[in-house]
Amino acid sequence: MADSLSNARAVFAKHPWWTAFGIVALAIALLIAFWDWNWFKPLVERQVEARTGRKFEITGNLDVDRFGWTPLVKIQGFRFGNAAWSKEPTMASADDLQLAIALKPLLFHGQVQVPEIRLRKPRLRLEYGPGREGNWVFGAPSTSTTQYGALWINDGCVRFIDAGKDTDIDVAVRSDLHDPSSKAPPVLAEGGGRWEGRRFTLHGRAESPIALSDSTRPYRIDVHAMAGNTKGHVRGTLLDPFRLRGFDLMLALSGRNLAELYPLLGIAAPESPPYAFDGRFTREVTPASRTGTKDTGNVWHYDYFTGRLGDSDLGGSASFETGRARPILKANLVSKRLDFDDLAGFVGKPPSAGAGETATPEQRAAAAQEQARPRILPDHPYELDKLRSMDADVRWKAQRINAPKLPLDDMDAHLLLDAGVLRLDPLNFGVAGGDIRSTIHMDARESPIRTRADILARDLDLSKLIVEPAVMKDAIGRVGGDVKLTGAGNSIARMLGTANGDATLGMGKGQVSNLLMEYAGLDIAESLKFLVEGDKRIPIRCAFGDFSVKDGVMTSRSLAFDTTDTLIVGDGSISLRDETYDLRLRPRPKDRSLFSFRSPLLVRGTFKDPTFHPDMGRVGLRAALAVSLGTIAPPAALLATLELGPGKDVPCGGQYAK
Repeated sequence: MADSLSNARAVFAKHPWWTAFGIVALAIALLIAFWDWNWFKPLVERQVEARTGRKFEITGNLDVDRFGWTPLVKIQGFRFGNAAWSKEPTMASADDLQLAIALKPLLFHGQVQVPEIRLRKPRLRLEYGPGREGNWVFGAPSTSTTQYGALWINDGCVRFIDAGKDTDIDVAVRSDLHDPSSKAPPVLAEGGGRWEGRRFTLHGRAESPIALSDSTRPYRIDVHAMAGNTKGHVRGTLLDPFRLRGFDLMLALSGRNLAELYPLLGIAAPESPPYAFDGRFTREVTPASRTGTKDTGNVWHYDYFTGRLGDSDLGGSASFETGRARPILKANLVSKRLDFDDLAGFVGKPPSAGAGETATPEQRAAAAQEQARPRILPDHPYELDKLRSMDADVRWKAQRINAPKLPLDDMDAHLLLDAGVLRLDPLNFGVAGGDIRSTIHMDARESPIRTRADILARDLDLSKLIVEPAVMKDAIGRVGGDVKLTGAGNSIARMLGTANGDATLGMGKGQVSNLLMEYAGLDIAESLKFLVEGDKRIPIRCAFGDFSVKDGVMTSRSLAFDTTDTLIVGDGSISLRDETYDLRLRPRPKDRSLFSFRSPLLVRGTFKDPTFHPDMGRVGLRAALAVSLGTIAPPAALLATLELGPGKDVPCGGQYAK
């Protein structure tokens, strides 16, 4: 043993430098042979826990590869702890994490640069806890200026939970590898879940999550989402995605029925045909002083949108403000061409489903059932909870209306809804070259809805207002009227069926077909003369109808149509409750004529199937008298059909010349 030590000293003394080099080389060899980066796992774990206050565990090996100025650190599995209040102990995990760290900036400038991050099967759970605290808030506020480069994600998953709002979203994410040379590849996402209790699915792409670290840089997204039959396509930029602030997006929204937006967004829209819109979507945060509550509110703007609602074009701007006692919808809408059938949902009827009309199969079935009903007035009740759930201020103007069976020209409607009280002020239609101006007030704070309607008709062109029979096309005259009604009911049919008030209709001077007037009185001789010689127009002195309305029944106070040829006076009633007519019109000619079977004209039947015919009993009596006289002496039969013209002019006041 002593000899060995002596020999070693002799060698070291003779070759000191080579001996030292050998010892160092041996030490390095042994270090390399036995080195284990896992020795540093506890150090790394303690550092992460100290900075975040969360438990951090490296579950696999810790290794360093690719030595040089940019070494690659490999962590084969880790778990990062969740907030103490969470039921799930792990907030983030991955099966594999690789980090490239740039040493030169770190050693010479103190800058931390991570040019490359690779994750395999990462799992991230984001959630709100008590007091709306997010589990992503932890540790002291970071002043780090760490710079990140590329991020690659393989088979990742992100879950977001907000139990207070019944929201649970689970999305699979992965990097788009179509461009492997990209330094920051975009992320592809696909998934779904519940948003405030409403199921939905989504798919799309977004910029690399690394871009989220710079809140001053717009973050670009392109996402398609679907909830039930409602589809949305959002594309554009976000400045603060986690708070949904500072974004400027385009939103394409489409669906089968606007009413389906209520369970999704809380917008109480009426039943509608299919729709599709596209416009600019932005968000504005409002102060608590404006919302009237302790919380700030959000105003979601949908500006400069265009699209279609059924067979109508529709565009404009809208906003929906939340955070108030009740959300409020504000909109300014314009239609260049409005299909009148598309408004059916506002009165409780399904959209029209005739040939060429846009409707869903369910709406076509509902329209068929509606068509089979014996009544016309809509009896579908308004949903009171919807009317009370939000406020609204909506203006809708239509430059032209398509309504083949109605002489409608244009529309100007202003809908105001406040705490369950709805007003249409005004509700104006251009009709037959004139106007029907209305103000509707509906109080839905209690059931049944109490309704008041004030309607004024002015300057309606008679020839456009009544297009059948064809002899009316040359009629001349202007019609006007006033209707004031109150009623109680949760549907249009019930409101009118309980209505009380007054209704008047009047017309000043004009002209009408003489043939029509002779037909009305069954004056065969005069009718034949005009059929052979040609029809002529005769002056109208005036026309008027004055009805009282009680418990849904309109009863005539006065009813007359006065021309220079014939005076027609009438009486009877119109039941809005039963949807029936019971009117009698008595023609009184002002000329003399042979072969006249003038008798009262009866207007009977229902609103859906009205009848208009002479009192055949009176006509038959006169005809029987003519036959009896003819058996005595044929010329005497003319006495029974001779009209001596007992009609007299009625006093026409200017109040009927509307």
